[in-house]
Amino acid sequence: MISLKGCHFPKDAVLYAVYFYLRYTASYRDLEEIMAERGVWVDHATHNRWVVKYSPLIAVRAQSKKRPTLNSRRMDETYVRVRGRWMYLYRAVDKAGVTLDFMLSERRNRPAAAKFFAKALSSNGFPRKIVINKSGANAAGIREINKILNRFGYPAII
Repeated sequence: MISLKGCHFPKDAVLYAVYFYLRYTASYRDLEEIMAERGVWVDHATHNRWVVKYSPLIAVRAQSKKRPTLNSRRMDETYVRVRGRWMYLYRAVDKAGVTLDFMLSERRNRPAAAKFFAKALSSNGFPRKIVINKSGANAAGIREINKILNRFGYPAII
């Protein structure tokens, strides 16, 4: 349960405001107007403090409620433009095509691939099998992760 101890507003109003800000492209001033229409008069600076304070707690709670994933995963990368700069988008999807995790990186190399694999495994657990493309960076990254897993007694994945 998310604790709002010390907050002077109803829990439902605070969580609604944080959810609305994170889910939709509304500014803090727009959110101030939306909440005023619902009878809660809060300054836009207070909304900012709520988002900064409570959004990490909501993210941790949502991560713990995530349903288990299938035994097989596909991991790949692609080249995308983000704010005018070309970046690599690493992503992991399960057998049904549901995106499990993603990461943006400026480089396509072994450290970037290993960082992504470690991030994906820590947040989604260990699959029975990982399918990757023939990228040298992905192969080197998964070999590095397998070395770490072998040190702790886990079987190699791929």
